[in-house]
Amino acid sequence: MNTVAAIDCGTNSLRLLVSGVIDAGDDEVQLLDLERRMEVVRLGEGVDRTGAFAPEALRRTFDVLGDYADLIRAHGVELGPDSVRMVATSATRDVSNRAEFIEGVRAILGVEPEVVSGDEEAELSFVGATAELAAAADEPAGGRERTSGPGFARPHLVVDIGGGSTEFVLGHARPENHGAVRAARSVDIGCVRMTERHLHDDPPTAEQIAAATADIDAALDQAAAAVPLEEAGTVVCVAGTATTVAGIALGLAAYDPDRIHHSRIPAERVHAIALELLAMPRERRAALPVMHPGRVDVIGAGALILDRVLARTGAAEFVTSEHDILDGIAWSLSFGGPEQG
Repeated sequence: MNTVAAIDCGTNSLRLLVSGVIDAGDDEVQLLDLERRMEVVRLGEGVDRTGAFAPEALRRTFDVLGDYADLIRAHGVELGPDSVRMVATSATRDVSNRAEFIEGVRAILGVEPEVVSGDEEAELSFVGATAELAAAADEPAGGRERTSGPGFARPHLVVDIGGGSTEFVLGHARPENHGAVRAARSVDIGCVRMTERHLHDDPPTAEQIAAATADIDAALDQAAAAVPLEEAGTVVCVAGTATTVAGIALGLAAYDPDRIHHSRIPAERVHAIALELLAMPRERRAALPVMHPGRVDVIGAGALILDRVLARTGAAEFVTSEHDILDGIAWSLSFGGPEQG
C-alpha cells in the first residue's frame, strides 16, 4: 500500500491527512484514512490589517508542522515532494513576509508550500468533497432538481467557507474522473476576515451584523458572476463552519464526524442557528458541545456566511461533507486529481 500525506494550511486551521492508496481492482483505487488531525493556529491573525504574518502566528504554525512531520514519518512516509503535498490558501497569497513562511515550511517538511490560486483551491475542494458522491448522484431531469431520497442530484455546488475566503465550485462528480468542474470562484469572505472586519463586539451589534451581511452579499454577487449558484442540484458544504453548524443542528452531545458526514441540514435551521450564534456571548458559544475552542470567536461570522449562501442559492438544505480539500490534495498525489503546481 502506497501512503501519502496532505496538509491544508488555511487562515485559521492547519490540517493533516495521511492516506493509504488501495488498489480496488478494475482500475479503481480508494483512499484509506490513516490519520486526520486539525489544529487551530490562526496563521492569518491580523493579516487583513497588517499585511504580514505575526511572529507568534508563524511560531504556532511551525510548532504544529513539526508535530505533523513526526506523525507522517511514523506512518512510514518519507518527507519530500513524492509523498507530501502542502497547500497554503488565502492568508498566504499576498503577505509581505511570505518568504519567511516558505523557508520555515521547507525546513520542517522538505517541501515548499504551494500557494494555490482561489480557483485551484476550489477545484481541490470539489474533488475531495464529491468523490464519494459520484456513485450516489442522481442526474436531475432537466434543469434544477432536488433529491429527497438517498441520492445527491447533479450538478454539485461545493462551498468551502474558510478563515479568509470562501470557494464556490460547480460541477458533476463522476466516478471515472472524480470530478468535472464547470465553474469556480474564490471570494474574500471568511469567518476570520468578517469577524475582524465587522463583528467587533461580543455579541456583535445589529449594525455590525448588517455591515457584515452587506459585505457577504456583495461578495456573493462576485461569485455568481462566474458560478451559476442557482443551478446547483445539491449544495455540499465543507470545512469547520459547516460541520460545526451541522453538529449544532443535529443536537450532538459531542463532535461526531460519522454522524455529521453527509447529513442534510435544512436552510431554515441554518438561519435560526446563525441568529442564535450571533446573539450569544462568548461563554455560551464556548459551552456548545460540538464547538472547537479555536472556532468560538469566529463561528458567528461563519454561520452568517453559510446562511447567506443558502439564501442566495435558494437551496432547501445543504449536505455536510467531512471530506474536502485535504482529500483532494491526497487524490492529486495518488491518482489523478488536479495537477500539482
